[in-house]
Amino acid sequence: MQVADIRRFLRERGARPVHEERVLRAWTTAQPLDAGPRRKAAADFLPLALRRDLPALSEQLAGLARIRSEHPGADGSARLLVDLSDGQTVESVLLPRDGVCVSTQVGCAVACQFCMTGRDGLLRQLGSAEIVAQVVHARARRLVRRVVFMGMGEPAHNLDNVLEAIDLLGTSGGLGHKNLVFSTVGDRRVFERLPQQTVKPALALSLHSTDGELRARLLPNAPRIDPAELVELGEAYARSVGYPIQYQWTLLAGVNDSEAEMDAIARLLTGKYAMMNLIPFNPVEGSGFDRPSAERAAALAESLNRRRILTRLRQSAGQDVEGACGQLRARLATGISVESLKSGRRASQRQAAGNSQ
Repeated sequence: MQVADIRRFLRERGARPVHEERVLRAWTTAQPLDAGPRRKAAADFLPLALRRDLPALSEQLAGLARIRSEHPGADGSARLLVDLSDGQTVESVLLPRDGVCVSTQVGCAVACQFCMTGRDGLLRQLGSAEIVAQVVHARARRLVRRVVFMGMGEPAHNLDNVLEAIDLLGTSGGLGHKNLVFSTVGDRRVFERLPQQTVKPALALSLHSTDGELRARLLPNAPRIDPAELVELGEAYARSVGYPIQYQWTLLAGVNDSEAEMDAIARLLTGKYAMMNLIPFNPVEGSGFDRPSAERAAALAESLNRRRILTRLRQSAGQDVEGACGQLRARLATGISVESLKSGRRASQRQAAGNSQ
């Protein structure tokens, strides 16, 4: 279902722009659809035909996405496994500090080697209304000031639907444009389309390496754009909208955590309107990658900050619930629970500790 379908439903029942705006604002802020001006009944501000069919619309919107399970993390995050109307599932994450990370596809075609989401490839696109519905669920649970399109899927591969969702959230949804973060591995269509939008989101670019060949191995189905060119495209967008590019870098021990990579980051980003997010790898079973030590990750972030590259060392939300993107969905398919995985991990840690004594 698309946001355009909701607008058509409203207009066919006599909604004028002011009515349409009220209903969409109510939905995107997790209120009843007939919510309106304070102390004013719906009969005073919505057409009769629309009032009559609002319950049907409300039921239809509620069926777009339903929370199958919720997994709170010790860091204040919560991983949500979301059922879609066709039986497929995606994941959302309630983030600390009033944010939510939402999915844009079921699966992903990029096949990043360190991510579980892409292991099964792309299964289908999410409609713009399904994307917004994840935000509605988040707002029903807590305050949301920021939406990150960084969950399952590559937003650039579902560009029209993602931009329609962003437009609604940045207008009727009342969210600041710079607080809508479009995350991508890099696609030339993104740099063409985003500057043309009424709502211009912030941009997060998944870099992961300054070496084009290594990046191509890590992100095998990403567009072949040289990292230096990708930074230049990002810089042009950052200067045009007035907020910096966020560069994402998943730290993989022995792969992209070398001093040579840090030197190359410094060369690429010096003088750029940018921020580097170093994210230690959130372990995925069978990936073949390891997480660098906390001390190593902190040292890398410090070395970049010393060279005046604004760098933040971030942690993937919900690590204590084994919540890297795709893992909840994978557990559903295999019937393995979060609790059993956590118990197994604790047992392995105890065994390793015993072996080292």
